[in-house]
Amino acid sequence: MSETRIDHDRLFKELLSTFFEEFVLLFFPHVHEQIDFHYLSFLSEEVLTDVTAGEKHRVDLLVETKLRGEDGLIVVHIEHQSYIQSSFSERMFIYFSRLFQKHRRRILPIAIFSYDAIRDEPSSFTVSFPFLTVLDFRFLTVELSKLPWRTYIRHDNPVAAALLSKMGYNEEEKVEVKKEFLRMLARLELDEARQRLLFGFFETYLRLSEEEEVRLRDEVKTMEEKEAAKVMELIVSYEQKGMEKIHGQRFALHPGMKMTAEGACIFTEKGMEKGIEKGMEKAKLDVAKRMLAKGFDADTIHELTGLPLETIEQLKP
Repeated sequence: MSETRIDHDRLFKELLSTFFEEFVLLFFPHVHEQIDFHYLSFLSEEVLTDVTAGEKHRVDLLVETKLRGEDGLIVVHIEHQSYIQSSFSERMFIYFSRLFQKHRRRILPIAIFSYDAIRDEPSSFTVSFPFLTVLDFRFLTVELSKLPWRTYIRHDNPVAAALLSKMGYNEEEKVEVKKEFLRMLARLELDEARQRLLFGFFETYLRLSEEEEVRLRDEVKTMEEKEAAKVMELIVSYEQKGMEKIHGQRFALHPGMKMTAEGACIFTEKGMEKGIEKGMEKAKLDVAKRMLAKGFDADTIHELTGLPLETIEQLKP
């Protein structure tokens, strides 16, 4: 199991555990109608050992919940698959059988396929003879690369927003996909932690070049003024947080660093604060210049960046 795949699994687990109900509602509304979301408990991580293959597998996400009008508990097992595996349906059955053996409850298995290739993944595992079907195991599936991304921008659903980055778009549509992601995020009005989760997930899978970012800002300018302001606020906020992260790491000498006798670079506490502040201020000025170039008025730029109006006026060509 590669480090990259582990990172994919972690990202999907974080997204789906934070927005579990929204995930079920988006892809399986008929299931959503039956589940009582007032009772949700995320079970501890399961490690299953395949003795024959000599491998250990971690189950991605297990949720204990109830069906509406029923007292008994059920377990929802969500498995994320980021690469093609011919024996995946068999592995889903093995997971199911091991989990059933441990929990002795009804288990709803769901598989999410996130790799870019378009292919028909099975949703069942069968063991049969000409005279008898011994096993017909079925599970629910989501194949992201097959989903038409434009269909999902109509949903005010945080999972839909994040997963636009893994749906079926082409290279020419990347700017438009990110624009629609930002519009969805602006409509959702989530708290900062959830916004950062969605932004981080999206940008892991869809990152624009500098030229594409310029095109994105051009398109934001064409939006209705109130919506454009909200979207630009998201862009500015995320850029500022990126600057905080960059200036908080020891990559290069700046005014907040000093040289030790051994020649190693370290931060002084006051110097690091000044370095971070300087970096954030520069980021704000750069954003303000771009907004002026795109026709935003000084009051809007002041509201979104926090820069004084006098400073913004001085930036005008």
